[in-house]
Amino acid sequence: MMNEKLLHTPEGVRDVYDTECKKKKKIASKLHHVLELYGYQDIETPTFEYFDIFNRDKGSAGSNEMYKFFDRENNTLVLRPDMTPSIARCVAKYYADENLPIRLCYEGNTYKNIHNLQGKLKETTEIGAELMNDDSSAAEAEIIAAVIDCFLASGIREFQIEVGNVNFFKGLVAAAGMDEEVQSRLRGLIHNKNSFGLSEYVKTLSLSEEVRTAFMSFDSLFGGMEMLERAKTLVKNEISTEAIVRLEKLYIALSHYGYEKYIGFDLGMLSRYEYYTGIIFRGYTYGTGDAIVKGGRYNNLLKQFGKDAPAIGFGLNIDELLLALSRQKIAVETEDAGTLIVYDRAYQEQAIHLGCNYRSHKKRVCLIRKSGRRDDRDYMSYAERQHFSELILLEKEEKALVVDVKKASTTEALLADLISQERGNEE
Repeated sequence: MMNEKLLHTPEGVRDVYDTECKKKKKIASKLHHVLELYGYQDIETPTFEYFDIFNRDKGSAGSNEMYKFFDRENNTLVLRPDMTPSIARCVAKYYADENLPIRLCYEGNTYKNIHNLQGKLKETTEIGAELMNDDSSAAEAEIIAAVIDCFLASGIREFQIEVGNVNFFKGLVAAAGMDEEVQSRLRGLIHNKNSFGLSEYVKTLSLSEEVRTAFMSFDSLFGGMEMLERAKTLVKNEISTEAIVRLEKLYIALSHYGYEKYIGFDLGMLSRYEYYTGIIFRGYTYGTGDAIVKGGRYNNLLKQFGKDAPAIGFGLNIDELLLALSRQKIAVETEDAGTLIVYDRAYQEQAIHLGCNYRSHKKRVCLIRKSGRRDDRDYMSYAERQHFSELILLEKEEKALVVDVKKASTTEALLADLISQERGNEE
């Protein structure tokens, strides 16, 4: 007997098939169409690349979180844990001399060798966009507006885009003259929303009263425009102040889109990816335990590949989006389309002729030669399981039984009429 273990997938990956696969393709198509409407052009990068594209120096995943292997020359390769560094590499290589905006979009799978907590997948499908060569708040508003339109196109209406700016934190760190170890500890406490731990740790540091108060306030620095006004009173350094001003400009631009109701601010938002340099955002809806969308500005990443250019982008987790749609009971419409032709051996020529005719009209059609061990009910049940809209039975000379699968209604038609009808449609 076959080893039963071979029928199962490794931990953290799964099969997607039948109706679920149709829904996934449908949603991906809708999201891609949104990005096309914003002028983004497709790009594909390899599933695996050199380890150094994603190493810690690039601010991407840690070495222990990547799937690593070796090529014939003993180079270390990895399955991509993140799409952005790959696209940054491509832009530095193929758009080295372009100084005006570059808009690219992608769809692909990413792979993260993380602990399998709460059923999180290690292989996920992501669709996203990157806007290069534009350092303006208008570019940031465009990217977030595209995210909002993606949510709306999927059918989700209740969602929130939380926006932060990592420069608010960086300004406080610079003002205090902190070393890397202290910065890392503070970043972790703030990122994990550990307000008690943050408060206790800040008390042990030698800080000015202004900086200490600002750090102690991180647990309350979320909300709307009124929160930004309050945050301004907590800082005097130029970097943190400019971070708040940038968020205000972003809000104004998004209000021109009519999307301000979807926006909230969180100055304590810090990413595990260290390449982010300014605006950072996440998109949430209910029904999932994590952000469906993550993105932000990364003005220093392309420089590491040889092109000094600003950039901003986002990635949307399609698997998490589908989970949210399911739990919110939002239907993803997929068409039960196509024709199943079942024929007796004696009518093989007619069946093939009819099938070729259907395909010439861009219609989905499958042919099955009837088995003597099965009756019409078996094929009717099969047509339902395979989501055909029509079943045609060729069991009589020059005649066919046409079954509407959904209605379970049957009519008799001449084979010649079916063919001539298709030809008439073409004309």
